Amino acid sequence: MDELPLEQVRTLLAVVDEGTFDAAAAALHVTPSAVSQRVKALEQRTGRVLLMRTKPVRATESGEVVIRFARQLARLERDARAELGMGMADGLGPVRMPIAVNADSLATWFLPALTRVPQQPPISFELHREDESHTTALLREGQVMAAVTSSPDPVAGCTVRALGLVRYLPVASPDFAARQLTGAPARDLREAPLIVFDRRDVLQDDFVRALTGGASPASAARHLVPTSEGYRDAVAAGLGWGLVPEPQAEPLLESGALVPLAPGRWLDVPLYWQQWKLDSPALALVARVVAETAMEELRPV
Repeated sequence: MDELPLEQVRTLLAVVDEGTFDAAAAALHVTPSAVSQRVKALEQRTGRVLLMRTKPVRATESGEVVIRFARQLARLERDARAELGMGMADGLGPVRMPIAVNADSLATWFLPALTRVPQQPPISFELHREDESHTTALLREGQVMAAVTSSPDPVAGCTVRALGLVRYLPVASPDFAARQLTGAPARDLREAPLIVFDRRDVLQDDFVRALTGGASPASAARHLVPTSEGYRDAVAAGLGWGLVPEPQAEPLLESGALVPLAPGRWLDVPLYWQQWKLDSPALALVARVVAETAMEELRPV
């Protein structure tokens, strides 16, 4: 009696993906009452509340465990059908590959990595942009199969491997540096306006703390620019100083569009690849290509 009935598990996944019981019923070609009964039966079997009945519905922490299992089950079923020659001809379509990745990786090395992945069988990448310190949350919730993350601690049911280091350089435009940064870098960078990616971006604060050896963060005068390319361009335009990934900063340093603010100082962020523990040929192929590209493009750990 400890089994998780597959029909009930798939129904729970449909409710989460569709957002409502009615929409899940339409997708499954059953009545809303049948959907509700299956979910309740699964909750009774597990002894846990699996869904928060909001609009859209949300999985509880226990529900996320079942959702992750459901997505892994669907992935294994698709792989098995493909190996049996039941793929495109049976209406399965391309392999769907949801991956969480941070914006700076997207803007530098990650997309070139995906172009190296053979498309036989076809793979449809579904990229979820999220800060590297938060991508594991999407793995934990079962929304993605793999993630580029700064966490070396594997999510339950996942494996982890090191990819390499991303080096961030503290830079500003020459005009901004002349106006705002006329003294010691440690003092100036605590006070000068800066640019952050979003409200969860603490790289600049971490750098200032490392530079000063203290607990004080960077200035509260900060601009939010939530794209990697836009962030770089905002720094180059003189809106504030910031930490720019080395591949993006170097051409602008060479041209004089940016100047270094603390020569010989930088911030290295380690990146890791976490993925479901699945015997999935498509996932294994993507993982291998991503790791090979990262070895070429990132600094060694």
